[in-house]
Amino acid sequence: MNALTTIGNAATRSLATMFPGFFVGAKHNTYRDFGYPETLTFDLLYKMYLRNGIAHAMVNKTILKTWESMPYLLEKERDGSENGTKKETALEREIRVRFDDLRFWARLADADRMALVGGYAGVLLSFRDNGRWQDPVDRVPGGLDGIAKIIPAWAGQLEVSEWDTDPQSETYGEPKMYQFNEANVETGKANNRQMLVHPDRVVIWSRDETVHSDSMLEPGYNDLMTLEKISGAGGEGFWKNAKSAPVLEVDKEAKIADMAKAMGVAQTDIADKMNEQVADWQKGFDQLLMLQGMSAKTLGVTLPSPEHFWAAPLQGAAASVPIPVKILVGNQIGERASTEDANEWAQTNMSRRANEVVPIIMAMVKRFVRFGILPTGKDWYLDWADLTEASMGEKIERADKMADVNQKMKDSGEVVFTSEEIRFAVGYEPLSEADKFRDDPNDDAIDALPPPSDPAEDAA
Repeated sequence: MNALTTIGNAATRSLATMFPGFFVGAKHNTYRDFGYPETLTFDLLYKMYLRNGIAHAMVNKTILKTWESMPYLLEKERDGSENGTKKETALEREIRVRFDDLRFWARLADADRMALVGGYAGVLLSFRDNGRWQDPVDRVPGGLDGIAKIIPAWAGQLEVSEWDTDPQSETYGEPKMYQFNEANVETGKANNRQMLVHPDRVVIWSRDETVHSDSMLEPGYNDLMTLEKISGAGGEGFWKNAKSAPVLEVDKEAKIADMAKAMGVAQTDIADKMNEQVADWQKGFDQLLMLQGMSAKTLGVTLPSPEHFWAAPLQGAAASVPIPVKILVGNQIGERASTEDANEWAQTNMSRRANEVVPIIMAMVKRFVRFGILPTGKDWYLDWADLTEASMGEKIERADKMADVNQKMKDSGEVVFTSEEIRFAVGYEPLSEADKFRDDPNDDAIDALPPPSDPAEDAA
């Protein structure tokens, strides 16, 4: 390489530094130029969730929809009815009552919310087995009463303290021990309670059931920051226009000494006196502003309409979840979220239930079986209301249309929909034979019944 080539390369690097994006080899660092953090920590994600309304809605609306109803743990999969009547086994009722006492499902919903923010969360299982938190669990006496408490924990409170590094171990690469710190994740103030927790007493709640999962807020974090900039800049601009502090321009022929003498202060204190006078004038205490040799002007801030700048990052943040924009921010311009958006959002959360939430719950159920809390030999099944199922009003409207079709086809003698099909459309069980007999006023068996007795003949 000759000297001329070396000088040319050096000049190119210098120009690339001075004018990034216009020369070969130059790169545009969007994180640095736009003020985005290159690495997202739990503290950044947690603060974004607490202080940004869109981020808060992204997380909470997902949780509220996913956990719109609470599931039921059943001994086996079935349609929920036997012989046309709803039936709950004694064991299922015992589980339901005990889980209600523990607020079991609400605690799991809290852990789900924490995991969306921090990437993962922990569900600490407090058992009445006389063991310490750092001890493994063998058997828990007392069945369901052996569960003492369910404790959700943020990612900032629960970390892996020891990994299994033995290549010959079946749990190679998995945590051998966790460190739990009850410090307040917002203030960081500890309450002097830090303890080791064995993996038997911890359920990791995340998309892949590990501590390596990503936060829901991470893909849209830059868009959320952009929304904060637009909102903050707009608010600051309106504030400056409303404040309208005057700018004092001193005439070139003004005599500072005479101005100080008129104000009754030393020449060195004239700036402080003018600040006090402007402050009092803005508060409305004084009716005049002494401007000997000065002229007062205001600097207005011209604000463009923020809607167009707001829409792009809002759509990007919504797409990162994904959640329809109308559902994320509520009604817009008097319009309700469309039926298509609502159906898509319900299907998204049904998929999230099936692929993320239900597997974690069933893994916890298997652990309860292994510890003796739940009996073995059962095909445990989680019954959860379908989010895509039509509402009762929609079902009745559908049944009304079916009955209307039957009415229109009456003259042809053809029955398009049977009564059983209409009942099924509303969600009702088919009528049993006894019900049909009881509800049919024209049944011949009614005529065979003995007539009612005459009170006068009975008295005679």
